[in-house]
Amino acid sequence: MRFTNDQDIFGSLTSGQNHKGNMTRKSALNPVVIIGALFFIFGFVTWMNGTLIPFLKLACNLKTDAEAFFVTFAFYMAYFFLAIPSSSLLKMTGMKMGMSWGLVVMAIGALIFIPAANSRSFGLFLTGLFVQGMGLALLQTASNPYISIVGPIESAAQRISIMGICNKGAGILSPIILSTIVLKNANQLQAKIDATTDVATKETLLNELAGRIIYPYIVIAVILFILAIMIRKSSLPDIDASQANAEPIGQSMAANKTNVLQFPHLLLGVLCIFVYVGVEVMAGDAIGIYGKSFGIPLDEYKYFTSFTLGSMLLGYLIGVFTIPKYISQEKALRVSAIVGVLLTIGVFVTKGYVSVGFVAALGLANALMWPAIFPLAINRLGRFTEIGSALLIMGIAGGAIIPLLFGYLKATINFQLVFLALMLPCYLYILYYATSGYKIKPAR
Repeated sequence: MRFTNDQDIFGSLTSGQNHKGNMTRKSALNPVVIIGALFFIFGFVTWMNGTLIPFLKLACNLKTDAEAFFVTFAFYMAYFFLAIPSSSLLKMTGMKMGMSWGLVVMAIGALIFIPAANSRSFGLFLTGLFVQGMGLALLQTASNPYISIVGPIESAAQRISIMGICNKGAGILSPIILSTIVLKNANQLQAKIDATTDVATKETLLNELAGRIIYPYIVIAVILFILAIMIRKSSLPDIDASQANAEPIGQSMAANKTNVLQFPHLLLGVLCIFVYVGVEVMAGDAIGIYGKSFGIPLDEYKYFTSFTLGSMLLGYLIGVFTIPKYISQEKALRVSAIVGVLLTIGVFVTKGYVSVGFVAALGLANALMWPAIFPLAINRLGRFTEIGSALLIMGIAGGAIIPLLFGYLKATINFQLVFLALMLPCYLYILYYATSGYKIKPAR
């Protein structure tokens, strides 16, 4: 079946929905615009972690980089624990209300930063990050399958690429904005804190630094509450994921399955999401610590996350204009994995700013991975679509585990060797999934 250009991007809702005839282009565009706004919020909140790592290490007086990487651990582990409960909740509330509640939970997580900053408690900061991750788990569990099946599954990567532009566009802005506010004159402040021998004076300086985070997160909480109300009152249609992602007649898979674990292409996809998010977070959030290891000063490396996200934005633009017209989702994933392998080798064999540049360029390799992996993994799950999507969202925990391993191992092993040892196997597995792992076995 072939689609027009408009249908490629937006499509009409698939059969089984309560609508008369095909949707107009305007009505098909509305969900994309609304979900695009949500992905902008995902990006703005998620990619603040790159700034929070050096900020909290300084403000909470953490001793090691490994401790600082608990920022990403707390945030991304929430996906692991909350994805399946989110799937169950969505069955009761519907996708639209689920997205609204996800925004409310994120707002509560942002407000926890206020007592965390006032007490300078790293544990409370991690609690706030975990709660934000809870809200995002609910949002992601609803929005990713929604945008995948709101139009033809063959062009899902194109629509998710549009979402990626919203996500990474916000991600470019958030570390710049947050760094300007909370890490202003960071080098001088760090030197002053290190040079201060009086305990009371040092505590005063650290308390003033921690207080810088309060106003930005109050603003974020207010915006999230407003967006939650807007989503609830929006024209966003509820989609029955099981019907929208049903199998073609005569090619039924889900009808012969008794549980979601009987879909090999999904299970392999969960692991693929795990390693993909791990390398994405390494390239985006760990790039500052990586640059610091070369002796690059904090006033410079606090902006490195934005460079990675800029290269990801370029990758998404390529995806929008090439998928599926010129290249299939699986081929785009293969090319991306090969580029990731080559750039990772470049990271290892170079030094200083050049090596950091290769890390930032990994954003280009990573850009089309989520847009390709997610629709390939949920393809033709039928009534198992919601729980399958939840398992994929659980795979986001790779962003918790892999950077934390980097933080611990780099303390005793050459950091470039650790980077290579963690990243290269991940890209090779993604290449395997793009080559054969995604293929759907026929029903028996």
